[in-house]
Amino acid sequence: MAAVLVLAAGVARAGVEATDDFGERVVLERPARRVIALTGAVNETLCGMGLSGLLAARTDADQEPAEVAALPSIGTHMRPNLELVLAQKPDLVVQLAGRGESLEAAAAIRRMGIPVAVFDVHDFEGLFSMAERLGALTGEPEAAARFVTGLRQRLDRVSEMVAGADKRPTVFVELRYPNLLAAGKDSMAADAVARAGGRLVPDAPGRVARIGEEELVRIDPDVYVVEVGPMNPAPTALADRPHFAGLTAVAAGRTAVFTGRKLSRPGPEGVAGVEDLARLLFPERWAATGGRP
Repeated sequence: MAAVLVLAAGVARAGVEATDDFGERVVLERPARRVIALTGAVNETLCGMGLSGLLAARTDADQEPAEVAALPSIGTHMRPNLELVLAQKPDLVVQLAGRGESLEAAAAIRRMGIPVAVFDVHDFEGLFSMAERLGALTGEPEAAARFVTGLRQRLDRVSEMVAGADKRPTVFVELRYPNLLAAGKDSMAADAVARAGGRLVPDAPGRVARIGEEELVRIDPDVYVVEVGPMNPAPTALADRPHFAGLTAVAAGRTAVFTGRKLSRPGPEGVAGVEDLARLLFPERWAATGGRP
């Protein structure tokens, strides 16, 4: 979704405004100086922009980066404690869309008179757009521009490294096992795989795809990636799944374990995920760069 940015001249004296991914105009009398992010990806983005000092609180699950862990907690991503939110006196709350409860939480906070921006990020362009709008709302557009430029340059270097490859390896990203769930084509992981020179399988709509093991055998990916995260906190090692031994990826040893921060989470660590994927998919090309794409 295209970003809509408005930053008034002389932000120290005038208001700031941006439109979120649901068409809500977020208008502040002055740049935000107390921000509560209801998701770790936004914390990581603001920290990456050098704006960690603006964060006023965190959710229970957010223990990283280190500067976030010391902040008071206001509950969970989908069920924040409204009294605790209000007590922190934020001038901006930021939420990421997900299940309906996350939007309900945003609406409840808006009803208390607190400005809320909700973003729906499922690819890197969406991440960059969110960062630019956060830069507008905090009066820090230059910090946002530096952040976005740095990440784009790293992605461009990966793109140059994988350009002209003879084959785009097929990549399966496991989100949960057992009761197998995979990343779908509308996910952050799908964009990461594509930017690393691979092709995500299955080619299923949505961010998450339910898949039977018979279908997995039919797909037979070149590379198998296990994502460790809330849905897959302690996955069984692939070597300990005898029925996976015949998969091309497993037999060839082309497997890897990634954290959700590097694949599914729409934050700056996703760029490191693209770099790691490119190294996995094209080891010879990576080696030729001296380990720096």
